[in-house]
Amino acid sequence: MSCSSSNPAEAMMPQDIQDKIHNHPCYSEGAHHHYARIHVAVAPACNIQCNYCNRKYDCSNESRPGVTSERLTPEESAKKVMYVGGEVQRLSVLGIAGPGDALANPEKTFKTFELVRERASDLKLCLSTNGLELPAFVDEMVKYDIDHITVTINSVDTTGEIGSLIYPWIFYNNKRIYGKEAAQILLERQIEGMKMCVEKGILIKANSVLIPGVNDKHLPEVAKKLKEIGVFLHNIMPIISEPEHGTAFGLAGVPSATDQEQMAVQEACGMDMKLMQHCRQCRADAVGLIGEDRGAEFTKNIFSEMSFDALEQHYNITARQDAQAKIEEFRFFLDQANERVRKEKEDLSSDGQTILVAVTTAGEGM
Repeated sequence: MSCSSSNPAEAMMPQDIQDKIHNHPCYSEGAHHHYARIHVAVAPACNIQCNYCNRKYDCSNESRPGVTSERLTPEESAKKVMYVGGEVQRLSVLGIAGPGDALANPEKTFKTFELVRERASDLKLCLSTNGLELPAFVDEMVKYDIDHITVTINSVDTTGEIGSLIYPWIFYNNKRIYGKEAAQILLERQIEGMKMCVEKGILIKANSVLIPGVNDKHLPEVAKKLKEIGVFLHNIMPIISEPEHGTAFGLAGVPSATDQEQMAVQEACGMDMKLMQHCRQCRADAVGLIGEDRGAEFTKNIFSEMSFDALEQHYNITARQDAQAKIEEFRFFLDQANERVRKEKEDLSSDGQTILVAVTTAGEGM
């Protein structure tokens, strides 16, 4: 069956792009109903300080970026991926998203990808980064066939004024740099790295944190710049500002955007960029479908003593391929059904007839 999408926006994309995003739950709104992801918390260090971030370990009662219950070594991370892949056959993506920055921990990040790529060739590999070290590692990403990345970019103000309100400091070239200079260096590195990724055919999802009174009026300019660079997808995320999370912005009383403010910014950014609409701001150790976190089921005491040979048998790539073929069969018939509904709605609309229907569904793309 074809990998073409019945989603009108995705169906207009080149076939090679459709094939790349078809079973990636973060890049395809249709795929997130059917395919799962795993984040492994193998990257604890970070090279910038963000006023909206507070990394936490051994924390099971918060669901947000930067939080994890367990930090893992590359070997433990690879074992976890193999174990989870055998238990969750709809798993299609491994991502490294912290709890720090993937590229501030390059040895751990790429060792994990190396171990997984050797044993689980069917998985897509991706990483999240602030972009400060992105230009230095694009070739390494290509080496491991990492063709999806997420870059968090909150300002494209070349003066550094806005960025300096968000980032107190960066650690670059073995020294800590503050204020506007830090923001300017970060932006230069982000833009350089993203351009390099686009040239190499790596799809980029850009995350931007919406911070009322700081960058809310500026984010449409970010969207324009992302379009100019060739970024694939833009995700506007509300700041998580409750004081109990311990972030600088939260303790300073910076509020989250209202739903109306969020929608207004998304509408403005959507004039230039395709927007991600199904983000749930995942933990650094998330497992399962987006919106369904099963991370607590897969603690390292379950798999850490298993050998890689035993885990390869447990992973059972043939069984996984069979299970995902069934998912694709279901998606094919679901797409056909949704297309019939779309045409019927068009016909009713052209006749001036309207019907109001209330539907309760478990989702899965209905």
